[in-house]
Amino acid sequence: MWLGFFMAAYSVVGNDVIQTLGTFLSSNEKKPWYVLWGYAGSILAAVLIYGFMAGDIDYGRLDKINLPDTLSAWYLLPPFVLLIITRFGIPVSTTFLIITFFAPKALGPMVQKSVMGYLIAFAAAAFIYTLITRITEKRFIEQPLDKPDGTLWTNKTFWTTAQWLSTGFLWSQWLTQDLANIYVYLLSDGTDNLSTMGFVASLAIFLGLLGYIFYSKGGAIQEIVKAKTNTADIRAATFVDLIYGVVLYIFKYNALGLWEGKLPMSTTWVFIGLLAGRELAIRYRLDNKLEKHEITGVAKDLAKVVFGLAVSVALVLLMQAVSGVGAAG
Repeated sequence: MWLGFFMAAYSVVGNDVIQTLGTFLSSNEKKPWYVLWGYAGSILAAVLIYGFMAGDIDYGRLDKINLPDTLSAWYLLPPFVLLIITRFGIPVSTTFLIITFFAPKALGPMVQKSVMGYLIAFAAAAFIYTLITRITEKRFIEQPLDKPDGTLWTNKTFWTTAQWLSTGFLWSQWLTQDLANIYVYLLSDGTDNLSTMGFVASLAIFLGLLGYIFYSKGGAIQEIVKAKTNTADIRAATFVDLIYGVVLYIFKYNALGLWEGKLPMSTTWVFIGLLAGRELAIRYRLDNKLEKHEITGVAKDLAKVVFGLAVSVALVLLMQAVSGVGAAG
């Protein structure tokens, strides 16, 4: 249980956390890493403590999953594969790799919900940035914060506050979605919640790993964020984080019966869809055309998450063929 938790936590922090805090890191590179860690860590602690006190540390995301009472060594395979993939900077979905290992039958509904997340995030970003790029992104590029002109667009205090607040909102929404990918290991013992000592130990591990990812400036996955237009600008990062947070918030609920609110989903697909829609809209509005390499870049990012899905399915099939573990999930 604890080895699986540690490996899953390390994998999720190295892969998924950057999808949430990547723009925060890029736009605050000049600040000490421990200041950024302190802010993100305090929100993490608050979300975990609230969930633990409410007896629902996974925020209901495992309610639809039949967890085993005991874990075999096979359950260490998903986070181990994640460790390897993360080293290559591939933004795969930890939800597909870990949760489907416990509940193979949930794969179809989770894929459906995640694909809808990609499409909605893509469409929302494309629509919003098509409308605002000429007003915001173009102005952000032409009027850097280090050359203030007395207007709101170059007011560093305002935009720093706005970006930190939007990051805090996004981070809290992401945690309530993806904590299930980590705590699934500690809840697979027939109990509904952790002991107090177990919770304190898990919180300490999570905070330590989060500190490491801030200290290492995000690792390999961070390069995907840096490659996108103007993501190092704290003003642009504010909009990215806010839109991402709102989309995740929407998917927490059963909107119009289109998806199950408590069913886990891939936040990776939402993140990649958001960046794709934003990138294409910005480049089109600024240049009045799309270059082949811009379209190719979006396609490559999508191919990476599809690859992660293929790996997830292959692992589940391998597990069932060799051991039969989780076949009833």
